[in-house]
Amino acid sequence: MAKPLPIEALRIRRAKPEDAEVCGRICYDAFTTINRQHNFPPELPAVEAGIAALGRLFSHPAFFCVLAELDGKIVGSNCLDERSTIAGIGPITITPDVQNRSIGRTLMKAVMDRATERAFPGMRLIQATFHSRSLALYTKLGFDPRELMVVMSGPPIKQTVPGCTVRPASEADLSAANRLCESVHGHNRSGELIDAIQHGEAFVVERQNQLTGYAAGFGYLAHAVGESNVDLKALIGSTAEFPYPGIIVPTRNADLFRWCLNNNLRVVQPMTLMTIGLYNEPRGAYLPSVLY
Repeated sequence: MAKPLPIEALRIRRAKPEDAEVCGRICYDAFTTINRQHNFPPELPAVEAGIAALGRLFSHPAFFCVLAELDGKIVGSNCLDERSTIAGIGPITITPDVQNRSIGRTLMKAVMDRATERAFPGMRLIQATFHSRSLALYTKLGFDPRELMVVMSGPPIKQTVPGCTVRPASEADLSAANRLCESVHGHNRSGELIDAIQHGEAFVVERQNQLTGYAAGFGYLAHAVGESNVDLKALIGSTAEFPYPGIIVPTRNADLFRWCLNNNLRVVQPMTLMTIGLYNEPRGAYLPSVLY
């Protein structure tokens, strides 16, 4: 087993947009290596996807991103989403040849300390269930495993739900969407939703001219909330595609999970929602993002 690194050998600093290429390659290599070891497809389709994803996060003013340097060489990174009430952690990745040497713990502590300093009432992440080492690390750091999720993907369903109207979201929908999210989770995700609206990625569903659900896009970095499964089915059924690697569905919502399976979506891999601090059992239907 590799020994922990001496403190003086490792340096943690803020990530800059120009670090995205190196960190994006590490992100792709790390996820691809661990997934292949467990016979799961890569979470990123190509190196370019990792570079693009971290480029967006490293340049976003509401993300606190750090990287680790070992003897002057970048070996990993981690991010904290500070856009909304609850802080979301990830992606955390370390280059495969220096894993299991406490670099991951150090990167986690850096963003957790930041969240504590900023007085966030809670932190969350979604962990690859098959990766036992990260499950153990996050639990040791104080995270509680909450529920099992599955990544699902497949051809677009192209199905309308009677009584539901799905349309692009606008900033005029924010107040109603925030109230809905608060009724389901006890907090809103306004910062994420504003970003999605501004990028033309968000949608709402209405029943009887009332907003009853919204999606901040579809895919790993987007969440959705609905009064009931009817609303989520309308949203999922309306999307033209499921961006790689897919949407994340809570398995305890057996009705929605079964509906996805019956509409030819397949399970790609299992995930586990983990939390510290404020957590309310959801009181409605929802899809998490890969952050939470």
